[in-house]
Amino acid sequence: MGVEAGTFSIVATDPTTAEVGCAVQSKYFAIGAVTPWVRAGVGAVATQAMGVVARNGQRVLDALAANVDPAAALDQALADDPDRELRQLGAVAADGRAAAFTGRDCVEWAGHVVERGFAVQGNMLASADVLSAMRRAFVKTAAPLPERMMAALEAGQAAGGDRRGQQAAALVVEQVGAAARAREGIDRTCDLRVDDHPEPIIELRRLLTLWRQWQAVRHA
Repeated sequence: MGVEAGTFSIVATDPTTAEVGCAVQSKYFAIGAVTPWVRAGVGAVATQAMGVVARNGQRVLDALAANVDPAAALDQALADDPDRELRQLGAVAADGRAAAFTGRDCVEWAGHVVERGFAVQGNMLASADVLSAMRRAFVKTAAPLPERMMAALEAGQAAGGDRRGQQAAALVVEQVGAAARAREGIDRTCDLRVDDHPEPIIELRRLLTLWRQWQAVRHA
């Protein structure tokens, strides 16, 4: 059935800037290759827990693109999955509708918090405090979307994080119109990954700071 991937993540949108994104940390090598699924103008998805069934991310994004409600999109993605109770997904549409699913058989502590504009979810966590801290940090941080999601990861780790430890983290953001402005043909504005590091969230913050500086110089 695959490897259990204790993970905590956030999917979020900022309708004022037309950004959508996902940030994640896990004691799982290269988690950024399988958990974040982001599409400008459509939404963001996190797929995690047993087996880390990455194809569910594409399925949910396709449903969101067809204007399916996020909760229904998750149900559709899991409908033919015999191991759905081992899965965990979070989804947010570009317009702020959000949903999450935590299977009954995900390793404790496991759960999710869903509000307008974002969802936080995690499994194999130190406690429920991890998600509470992530939610609080995201809501209270006055900053652009990438930094708000980064703050959520940092707060989750400070509250105990993945009870197995740390290994990898990632942050992905897309924005409608970015391709036209950058003339690069893609809407992905931020794509940062730490695949194997003793303190991946600290390293991800360093990369985010460098990325922000690079953005400033690039558009000067």
